[in-house]
Amino acid sequence: MDQAPGSPQGPEEQRPQDAQSLPVCYRHPDRETGVRCTRCERPICPECMVSASVGFQCPECVRGGSGTGHAPAAAQPRTIAGGTVAADPRLATKILIGLCVAAYLVQRVVGDRFTEHFELLGQAYVPLFGSVEGVAEGQPYRLLTAMFLHASPIHIIFNMMSLWWIGGPLEAALGRARYLALYFVSGLAGSALTYLIAAPNQPSLGASGAIFGLFGATAVLMRRLRYDMRPVIALLVINLIFTFGWANIAWQAHIGGLVAGVITGYAMVHAPRERRALIQYGTCAVVLVVVVVLTLIRTAQLS
Repeated sequence: MDQAPGSPQGPEEQRPQDAQSLPVCYRHPDRETGVRCTRCERPICPECMVSASVGFQCPECVRGGSGTGHAPAAAQPRTIAGGTVAADPRLATKILIGLCVAAYLVQRVVGDRFTEHFELLGQAYVPLFGSVEGVAEGQPYRLLTAMFLHASPIHIIFNMMSLWWIGGPLEAALGRARYLALYFVSGLAGSALTYLIAAPNQPSLGASGAIFGLFGATAVLMRRLRYDMRPVIALLVINLIFTFGWANIAWQAHIGGLVAGVITGYAMVHAPRERRALIQYGTCAVVLVVVVVLTLIRTAQLS
């Protein structure tokens, strides 16, 4: 849990360090960093960095305003992607986790009728309903609702842990609106690729497509900040091994989400300041257009 001290810490108050070691973030003492706030010069890690006109600032300096006599909001720095700084930088991640958990509890209480109505299904006869169901049968909402369903306790536990570990820091770096756009664009891209390639009678569900999109965007962000990418690459490789080595995993959702996440994440952190919002949300729109096109192509094939 983030803990912001009541007063700034000077160099003499930091923990002992070797001559070759980096200073540690003043809010996260377990994280070494080579970046300091341009105003108070306290060390800050990627989660605490707020992009300013020159360098990065810490959350406390951001909340304190510009120091020029103007209202704090008038010159408030943005995140590295241009998003606004939120009081709770993980709120959207918490809400997404809450929605997934709530949906899973409903699955357990209501049973298969609920799951089979909202899971991703191309086209298949469902005995429980006595009819042919699926996206090709006029149910495109399944591309979205499947992102919040899970098949088992281990499935949702693994996905929610990944969402917390990867999503929280990424939300703080991008800002809430851009983070949510990235999440849903990646999840829908994963659903669309699954619908296009997988067998039409093969159901699919889970937040993995969106989470793989967060993985891809995190790699892009770490490269942008010139951080050591080996940890996130190792974690991504491990997940890809599970993707292709484990039975009953919709690898199409993982790959679709990952590709969309890399593309959207690149636009989020590399867009020039003067056209940042246009490029960022324009890229999201282009990915969504691709999602629609893939969906229409597959629907035409199955009709």
